[in-house]
Amino acid sequence: MGGEKVLCKSMLYIRIANNEGGFRMKVGLVRHFEVECQLPSIGRLMNPCQFQQWLHEYEMSDIKDGKVEPSVIAWEKCYSSDLPRAVKTAQKMYSNQIIETKALREIVICPPTNRNLKLPVLLWLMLGRIAWMLSHKSQVESKLMFEERVKYILKEIILKDDKDVLIVSHGFLMMFLRKELLKRGFKGPSFKRADNGKIYVFEK
Repeated sequence: MGGEKVLCKSMLYIRIANNEGGFRMKVGLVRHFEVECQLPSIGRLMNPCQFQQWLHEYEMSDIKDGKVEPSVIAWEKCYSSDLPRAVKTAQKMYSNQIIETKALREIVICPPTNRNLKLPVLLWLMLGRIAWMLSHKSQVESKLMFEERVKYILKEIILKDDKDVLIVSHGFLMMFLRKELLKRGFKGPSFKRADNGKIYVFEK
C-alpha cells in the first residue's frame, strides 16, 4: 500500500512539472493513416449498388505504411474507432490497451436514390453528403443523431476521467470533435481537412 502511494505521488509530481505547476488535460485527435483502397478514376461510373460495394471495400481496407509522429505527451488512454483503418493506426501510435468503439466511426454515406443511375464516385459522395446534411430519409444516421453521438462519446466516456487521451478516428468526425472540444473550453489548432497520422493536441 505504501509503495502505491509513493507511485501515485510521483506521477502527480511529474504531471505538475510537465504542466508548469497546474493540471492541463490534453486530448489528441488523429486521423487514420491513408488506406490502400483508392478512389476510382473519374471516368468510371457506378450505379447505387456498385457505389455501396466500393464503400464497403473502403471501410475494410488496410492502411498504407505511415510515419508515426513523435509525441512528448505520455498518453494515458487511447480511444479508437472500431473500423480497421483506425484500429491499425492506433496500434502503431499507442502501445497499451486501445479502447475500440463504434461511437467514433465516420458517418455512413448512402446513395440518396436507388434509381439505376451511373455516376462517378465523387459525385455519389457529394450527393450523399448533401442528403446527410438535409437529414434525408435515405441516410441511416441523421445529422442530429450524428452530433448527439459525438457529444455523448466526449461527455460520457472520453472526458469523464481527467486523463490525457489520444483519439484515433476519421476526418469528417474530427471536425465535430474539435467543435465540441472548443465548446468545452479546450484550445487547439484549426484544420479543414486533417492530415493522416498527425496529432492535433487540444488543452484545457
